[in-house]
Amino acid sequence: MTSAARPTSAEWRERAERVLPGGVSSPVRAFAAVGGDPPVIAAARGAHLVDEDGVDYADFILAYGPHILGHGHPAVLAALARQLAQGTAFGATSAVEVQLAERIVAAMPAIEMVRFVNSGTEATMSALRLARAATGRDRVVKCAGAYHGHADAFLAAAGSGVATLGIPGSPGVPVAAVADTIVVPYNDIAAVAAVLDREGERVAAIIVEPVAGNMGCVLPRPGYLQALRVLTARFGVLLIFDEVMTGFRVAWGGTQELSSVQPDLTCLGKVIGGGLPVGAFGGSRALMERLAPTGDVYQAGTLSGNPLAMAAGCAVLDELASGVVYQRLEELGSVLAAGLSGAAAAAGVPCAVNRAGSMLTPFIGVETVDDYAQAGAADTDAFARIHRAWRAHGVLWPPSQFEAGFLSTAHVLDDLDRAVTGFAAGL
Repeated sequence: MTSAARPTSAEWRERAERVLPGGVSSPVRAFAAVGGDPPVIAAARGAHLVDEDGVDYADFILAYGPHILGHGHPAVLAALARQLAQGTAFGATSAVEVQLAERIVAAMPAIEMVRFVNSGTEATMSALRLARAATGRDRVVKCAGAYHGHADAFLAAAGSGVATLGIPGSPGVPVAAVADTIVVPYNDIAAVAAVLDREGERVAAIIVEPVAGNMGCVLPRPGYLQALRVLTARFGVLLIFDEVMTGFRVAWGGTQELSSVQPDLTCLGKVIGGGLPVGAFGGSRALMERLAPTGDVYQAGTLSGNPLAMAAGCAVLDELASGVVYQRLEELGSVLAAGLSGAAAAAGVPCAVNRAGSMLTPFIGVETVDDYAQAGAADTDAFARIHRAWRAHGVLWPPSQFEAGFLSTAHVLDDLDRAVTGFAAGL
């Protein structure tokens, strides 16, 4: 007897579209902004993915950031195997949950206590609830183009998939849900000062990606984060760093280590789960003990602190702790950024290549990108053309001008060469 033929990616896409909206579980995966049929992934190892047709790709998506060590790192697989044998969910505290919390607290001086949740969205929405309770105020300030998850209050001038698909907020979000959300440009400290001068007594928190990653990679101007800290302290406003993307990615202690700015609350995700669903938020003991059961601010989750995610997170952080990993990631990021910039220069195409360690974005057709307006001026048609060229050269890059690409320690120079060659072919 012969076995049935393995379904192709096209067949899987057809089946997916019958049972999943758009054939996906998250909008940007549909490749609507770049064209072409999205791959259906069969397997991953190291810095590479293989789709259901057997096509090999150098992966610069890395699940949008978690796989800083690459897919299937031996230490992560071993930790998961050990935990799998002991149990997958308990509905109670586990030792490995405590161990991951201890690692995070030790790494980030701004965090004395941490609460685990299941996603970055849960982390940011819970941090905002806590900030509102602690201050007795309702308003929140966010930056245009920043994406802090899909909670109603944050879907005002959002980045990531909202920007990619051109959705102005979202139907289903009541006007009242965003009535207390104030939007300012990223990197514009004067705009923040004006808002706080006008209504600082009603603002509970300012939430910011200290390095933006959801309008593409956009770095803070010198002094921007420090000025935010001064202003928020002056007006009794809590400063929330959304380090879901940058936490343990740009440095061991996140952007707050690089900037020497300690926020009041920090949101984490991605790297701390080693590729499993995870989120967390943390801050001072005084703030965090406002949470139930020690305080009156309610937040809960059936699978929060899931032992598989905790075990994977411990394994990843243990690998990162020496600092050697960050040296390698910095070297790889520098080589790739230089290659992309060089290819654009050789083709006579303006291109701002923004990079923070191992996360980066080439913005096609513009020289500088410091905020969402400048990011929005990039040539998205050219990016779509380049993305198709990347696919043809066996490269998977995030399918949006407004998503950062990522590197892992599993990448080698051949992977970077493939990315630069595909980029040049699409210019």
